Amino acid sequence: MYVERFENISKDDIGIAGGKGANLGELTQAGIPVPPGFVITAETYQKFMESTGIFQSVMDILDTIDINKTKELQEAAEEIKQIIIDTPIPEDITTLIIEAYNALSQRVGVDDADVAIRSSATAEDLPDASFAGQQDTFLHVKGTEQVIEYVRKCWASLFEARAIFYREENDFDHSRVLIAVVVQQMVNSEKAGVMFTVNPSTGENIALIEGSWGLGEAVVSGTVTPDTYTVDKDNDKILSVKVSEKRYMFTKDDEGTSKETTVPKDKQNLRVLPDDELLNLVEMGKRIQAHYGKPQDTEWAMENGNLFMLQSRPITTLGDDTPKVETSEVEDMKVIKKGLGASPGTGSGTVKIIKKIQELDKIEDGDIMVTTMTTPDMVPAMKRANAIVTDEGGVTCHAAIISRELGIPCVVGTGDGTSAIKENIDVTVDGKKGFIYEGIQKQVEEKTETPVAVAQEAPIITVTQVKANVSMPEAAPRAFATGADGVGLLRTEHMMLAAGVHPVKFLEEDREDELVNILVENILKVVDVFYPKPVWYRTLDSPTDEFKTLDGGENEPDEPNPMLGWRGIRRELDQDGILRAEFKAIKKLHDQGYTNIGVMIPLAQHPDELRKAKKICEEVGLTPHKDIEFGMMVEIPAAAILIQDFIDVGLDFVSLGTNDLTQYTLAVDRNNEFVAKNYSEEHPAVMALVERTIRTCVENGVTCSICGQAGSVPHIVEKLVGMGITSVSANSDAILEVRKTVARAEQKLILDAARKQQ
Repeated sequence: MYVERFENISKDDIGIAGGKGANLGELTQAGIPVPPGFVITAETYQKFMESTGIFQSVMDILDTIDINKTKELQEAAEEIKQIIIDTPIPEDITTLIIEAYNALSQRVGVDDADVAIRSSATAEDLPDASFAGQQDTFLHVKGTEQVIEYVRKCWASLFEARAIFYREENDFDHSRVLIAVVVQQMVNSEKAGVMFTVNPSTGENIALIEGSWGLGEAVVSGTVTPDTYTVDKDNDKILSVKVSEKRYMFTKDDEGTSKETTVPKDKQNLRVLPDDELLNLVEMGKRIQAHYGKPQDTEWAMENGNLFMLQSRPITTLGDDTPKVETSEVEDMKVIKKGLGASPGTGSGTVKIIKKIQELDKIEDGDIMVTTMTTPDMVPAMKRANAIVTDEGGVTCHAAIISRELGIPCVVGTGDGTSAIKENIDVTVDGKKGFIYEGIQKQVEEKTETPVAVAQEAPIITVTQVKANVSMPEAAPRAFATGADGVGLLRTEHMMLAAGVHPVKFLEEDREDELVNILVENILKVVDVFYPKPVWYRTLDSPTDEFKTLDGGENEPDEPNPMLGWRGIRRELDQDGILRAEFKAIKKLHDQGYTNIGVMIPLAQHPDELRKAKKICEEVGLTPHKDIEFGMMVEIPAAAILIQDFIDVGLDFVSLGTNDLTQYTLAVDRNNEFVAKNYSEEHPAVMALVERTIRTCVENGVTCSICGQAGSVPHIVEKLVGMGITSVSANSDAILEVRKTVARAEQKLILDAARKQQ
């Protein structure tokens, strides 16, 4: 069996068709849109090697090389490849290949089909190993003579230096690794890219898509920094869209080959995937993952508005998904370059700039490799490096994929890292945040205390997120250990008041920097532990009686009922230096790479307050909705009644503060023992305001959460889930029970919907 069509191949045929060929056959049989083609089987390659007598010659060369000597490895690889390319294919094999190609041409309705010739090794795209980019692919091959020529070149690519190195490192026997060749109709794509069906670094159920103009080669190779999109697969919400400057693309030239060209100016900063195409692609990713039963790394292309899937393989970089608490010790170091965090972790070392393949020997153990983009030939040197930094590429490019598999930090898409970062200086690379710092990261003594997980049971998966309320930064590790989906309420009060000095006193004595640093130090303890999960920081909301005991608090007014008085955003707009200091602290953290912070304004009762707060935020250099998510608390009836007006001003999220909302709706002071019996979050008026807020947010695509005590009451949570609440934020000790309640509520909704359809 020398040649097989995709329709006759499944994922169980890796030994026949190689990893790529087997997966293309599996996708075809599953009804996924795949360009038609056939596979020249591994048996064909084996017969070629043995019947021509070159097999033993190749093995003899492999037995003599030291793979850690780059030059020696490359010379041996070139010698082996030339032997294969110069050896004629036996006539009986040639005849079968030509017949299959002619049949494909007839099937697509042309005389000589334009095809891609793609390598498919039998130890490739396996569930526990990735051979990404190690063998060659040839595009725009046309005519029988070219097909035969490039089939030989594909066979030869089994012995690229990078492939030899990888097999040796992973104990694959060279003699037992065979190669099939995929011959497939070429897609002349207008746009193409890569899609991971889950986050490849964290395993979160978020599709990560990258796309650029032209052929997908630009994305996979790292020639461009592509657009990056993330989509929550549970609710199809587009979480982020990052449009990059895409200066180059690969297209078919007049001679029928693939060439690198300049993207027209009007398209360089144009978004590649509009919402409808993005969501259609995510749906396809869901289908593919459901079919395989595990997360997939896929390649896609679009031609004339039609979506084609060009590849699917298991994501091999997903490890233990147990939450791990990481503490950054680089916040005081100078950032010298920023890019995209592509492989998590931090690595320190001496910079070595690599501008051509011949310079790879410069990389010694523990160095930091900085290059324009990586190629598969660089893998041996990458393995010696402590971290990788590239000018171009996105989080699905070759550098990112290989770095994640090697377990080394990687930052891609810096733009000009090879010129901006000086050779032989010491740097620290943060592959999670995408920052390169000057100097070596401080070594921190390991703490013996480890957070005790509150939740010891198997994880419960819910569409509605369950987050933690955090009042004291020191409690963040414990909150994280519960498996919380983020922080739905980070209270400022303890952080600011713990200093014992009134915030206005700091400002009056020209000590704003000191106040900002206090906030940075405390907020950092939370956002670092939870990164990249979101942390919603609520700006200062202390009543006047809590300020009185502070140094500088002697001028605080006497209020009959401070809970109804000068607090929240109303105070911070009167004394806007406090709010400005808070925004400066958040900007400082954002500049250090903490992009997971959202800000919410407390006690807003009129949209003008939201406008003014956003203006102050912009004045310190933070752009709401772009640099940070901007939201508000809904804890006053006026805010619930005017919620649409607030949304029209611009909101990313709202959080229902049911404690205050209840007391303000019912005129019940929750601290007054005489009326405590009248306090109830389930009062029909309170629930009507809650429902109004949630449903208006749902209609407008605004995230809606709850952080009040009602979020910990099971039967109320069930009602909130039914209304469409996005997340519930509770105290750490209640998170497990809240998640169980949410799961039951979601299951009940599904069951009720199913019964109605019967």
